[in-house]
Order: sequence, then structure tokens, then C-alpha cells
Amino acid sequence: MDSVWTTTVLLVPCVVVLTAGLFYLYSSIKALLSKTSVRNKVVVVTDAISGLGKECAAVFHRGGARLILCGKSWEELEKLADDLANASDPTVTFPPKLVLLEFGDLDSMPEVVSEILECYGCLDVLLFNSSLKVKAPAQSSSLEMDKMLMDNNYFGPATLAKGLLPSMMSRRTGHLLLVNSIQGKLAVPFRTAYSASKHAVQAFFDCLRAEVEEYGISVSTINHTFIGRSADRTEASGASGSFWSLLYTRKPLGVSPDEAASEIVKTLSSRRNEVVIASSLPKVALYARSLFPDALFAVMAAGVKKSA
Repeated sequence: MDSVWTTTVLLVPCVVVLTAGLFYLYSSIKALLSKTSVRNKVVVVTDAISGLGKECAAVFHRGGARLILCGKSWEELEKLADDLANASDPTVTFPPKLVLLEFGDLDSMPEVVSEILECYGCLDVLLFNSSLKVKAPAQSSSLEMDKMLMDNNYFGPATLAKGLLPSMMSRRTGHLLLVNSIQGKLAVPFRTAYSASKHAVQAFFDCLRAEVEEYGISVSTINHTFIGRSADRTEASGASGSFWSLLYTRKPLGVSPDEAASEIVKTLSSRRNEVVIASSLPKVALYARSLFPDALFAVMAAGVKKSA
């Protein structure tokens, strides 16, 4: 009995250490593969001058990607390109290409598509990470504002995807990745038009995934709560006490730009169809929406009354 006990005492720590070692090795190899997943790939970032866009641009640039950086301001794009060049080794990186892009200007989309394709003649990864946000009661939001949200959050990305898809289909390869709010799956009070636009773009890419699979093209969606900024913290704290303020506050439930960028790189490597970046409470709300909708709607209504 004593020998059995002694053997068990000695064996258990060895198994634990061995398991931890194997897990660490697996994580290291997976991280290394993720970092090299964009090397020499043509990667388009649709809003490179945002916090997340800059973080992704830096990660992709260090990883050896051929970057095409898009944004509304030429001056900010040039500054970002200079910052990337100054922080990298020019012998192992490529100078970024710059393209002006305004999703609200749908008439400019054909020209944007042409400029993007002229940069390298093709593209491998198309990252949709831009978004326009508005918080207001439905009756206070004008139809013009609703249309602006739909243009920026739905019609713009959909039009750009349609314009660039033929190039990917002809090469039978490519990856479209939509960084979308969790509100594309879970509507939140006082964000009617915003949630509607996020639901629309989510549905578009979910349908598109099945349509382009035969061409070897992957479509991934990443749904997050908040990508933290100081403005988001201020907005969230303004509705303290509400269930929905707890659901969407920056801390502890939000994500930082570097965390989101890391998840994007992993998704590009694994080609997962869908990723939700959220802690337990938002995920529970997602399940409740499917399994117990009446209970969730009651909580939503109570939260609105309390905030009012």
C-alpha cells in the first residue's frame, strides 16, 4: 500500500508537468504559425487609421504582409505608413500601399476597387474593420442618420466585397474577415439603426460564406463587445445600473485593440467561420436570446425603464 501511494505521489506531479509542457509547446507552435500566416500575402485593411486598424497594420507589417491601407484621411494614412516604416526593418518588410476609402460614398466604390487591384494585381485577405456608431432612441434618429449608418456599416462593405470577389474567385483563394459588433447577433436598446446595420452585414457575410466555399474562399466573422477606447468608457458609465451597461462596459468585458488584433491573426491562420470575443455575461445573453427570448426581452425592458 505504501509503495502504491509513493508511486502515485511521484507520478501525479510528473504527469502535470508533462501536460503543461506539451500545452506550452503546442501554444508556442500555434503562435508561431499565426505570425507567419500573412507573410507575403496581400492584405487590405479597410479602416487602417482606427485604433484596431493601426494595431492590425503593425502586426501584419511585422509579419511580412504586403499591406494595402485604406482610410478616410490621406494625411493620417501617410503618417501611419511612415510610423510603420520607421519601426521595421526594410529588408524584411514591404512599404504599405495607400488607398482613400469612404464607405459612406458608394459612388466611389468602383474607383476604390480598381485602385486596390492595381496595387498588386490581386489580394489574399480583405479585413473589414470599419464602423459608424450612433446611440439614440428610435424616434429621435432621423431617416438620414439611419441611411448613413446602413451605407457605412452594410452597403459599403457589401459593395467592396462584391467588387473584389471576382479577383479572388478567379484565383480560387482568399479570405474575407468581418470584424463585427456582438450587436450583429444581439440587439441592444437605443441602438436600433446601429444594431440593424450590424445584423444586415452579419447576414450578408454568413450567406456569402456558403456561396464562395467552392472557390476556396474563406469568410470569417469576429463579434466583439467593445474595442476599448476612453470614449467607450465614458459612454458606458453614463448608463450605470442598467443590465445593458454591464453588458457593454469597456471593463471588464471589453477588449483592447491588441487583443482583438491577436484574435484576428489567429482567425486568419485557423480560418474559423465565427469567433465571439466576449466574457461570460454577453455569451449568456446570446444563448438566452435563442433559448429564452421572452425572459431576455423582459430584462431589456426593465433595463430601459431603470435607465430612464
